Amino acid sequence: MVFGDRWVVPWNAMTILQVMLLWTTAFWFIGSWMIPFAAHITGFNKESLTFRGQALFSLVIDVTEGIAGIAILLRCLSRFRPLPPDWFKFSLKGNWQIDVILGCLMFPIVNRLSQFNLDLLPLLPSTPVTFSSVEQSIRARDPVAMFLYAIVVSVCAPVWEEIVFRGFLLPSLTKYMPVWCAILVKESTAINAIA
Repeated sequence: MVFGDRWVVPWNAMTILQVMLLWTTAFWFIGSWMIPFAAHITGFNKESLTFRGQALFSLVIDVTEGIAGIAILLRCLSRFRPLPPDWFKFSLKGNWQIDVILGCLMFPIVNRLSQFNLDLLPLLPSTPVTFSSVEQSIRARDPVAMFLYAIVVSVCAPVWEEIVFRGFLLPSLTKYMPVWCAILVKESTAINAIA
């Protein structure tokens, strides 16, 4: 496929809306309710977990959200099988390993820059400064927790973003708008979903 070409999209806008609404709902439900409730039932309290426990908790949430997203795509698109050949291409060829390694190595730098940006914000004296569990594990220099968070941020999140936003939403939008516009909509949707 040449840049600027539209994909052959066998589904309509209703299917696109259905997938994105189900994905957003599942993402919220799993991360905010299902996994925390399951942890509570089994006697775990996220706040009382060690840095490693909190990192593992985040990884479990992220993997579960990703699996749910893939299941939603499989279910919603099952009636359109077989899909055209340029949909959801997956290949282990290329230099993706370098990108993953660089992403993992950049994790502490990006996190530090994020903290630096927060430090630049003028906070009211009464506003307590809290650190995320990621920042706390970095400050504690826990290598296992940092490794688990690096997997979440540098591996899992990009894979789910590629599947849902670049693999499904972007090509689907090209049915209704030019590719450049679909890219802008996809990027703004991905940023809003992650924020």
